[in-house]
Amino acid sequence: MTASTKTPLIASLEQAAQQAGLVLLSTATGTDFHGAPTTIFQLGLSSAADRSLQLELSDSFAFGNAELLPQLTTHLEAQAKRLRNPRPDCSVTLAGLPIAFGKFQWPCHRSTSGADTFIVHGEMHLADGGAHNLHAKVAAAITVTFAEIVPAMEQPYAEAFVYNAIRKTVDLGQLEFLKSGNRQPVPVTTRFYSRWKKSFVFTDTTDQEKLDFILRKVYWLSGVLGGGQPVWIADPRDAQYLNTTSQELLRVAREAGTGLITFDDEYASATPKLLELAPKYQADLEAALDFTKPKFNESMRAGQANM
Repeated sequence: MTASTKTPLIASLEQAAQQAGLVLLSTATGTDFHGAPTTIFQLGLSSAADRSLQLELSDSFAFGNAELLPQLTTHLEAQAKRLRNPRPDCSVTLAGLPIAFGKFQWPCHRSTSGADTFIVHGEMHLADGGAHNLHAKVAAAITVTFAEIVPAMEQPYAEAFVYNAIRKTVDLGQLEFLKSGNRQPVPVTTRFYSRWKKSFVFTDTTDQEKLDFILRKVYWLSGVLGGGQPVWIADPRDAQYLNTTSQELLRVAREAGTGLITFDDEYASATPKLLELAPKYQADLEAALDFTKPKFNESMRAGQANM
């Protein structure tokens, strides 16, 4: 594609990708939920040709706001570091569930049911090495009030808080992992945003809770799924989820992770000592899965309740 044939959207995206240390591998045409045209970008690292990420933007999207292009570059810089993970699509929850996000249909679209929301559909799979083969289809519903906080309802600007809202909903036991099933709702409202702090708010965590999260992440994403390859500790998406900063995650990991993880700059790998804790992390996973399952009042089912 010559410079003269590039659309303004492609040219802007390519510029942001270069600044973030990514290369534009390909572009393709797509459609959004309502059939409007989109452009699908495949981006990768020049040093890791086997890994790439997909970014989909509305063809009509323009970087008119002065903040939009810098925020896209920041998003892509984080994605470039995340691409160095052995499984860039994977995260963990506070309770210890390794999950993989996929098949999200960006950008967000206005609800067709009359509700005053923006919707994005996607899937979340339990990434435990295939032992359970469970997943959850989700429909994240972003209130219009909440959407006013976000620069645009496009993937680079909405992906992080949508994924974290899904993780938070799992933490609350309000999403069930199944082998099949219908889409489950994830409400994304202003309860996840502090207007006073002007920041997203998900879960306050202590240093010990941050460390437990980091060790679970390294155990699953490096030790189990990554063959010992390092994973990014200073991920801003995790920092947002834990109501902290990337610098704090690094501090906690370096001060308290001795012997369990090894460091390479902002990345960490599982040690044999951490892998010896497999029974604990498997038990955590089973307990977290059980918490997401609907519970029934057995005494009422047996007719023993007072009515």
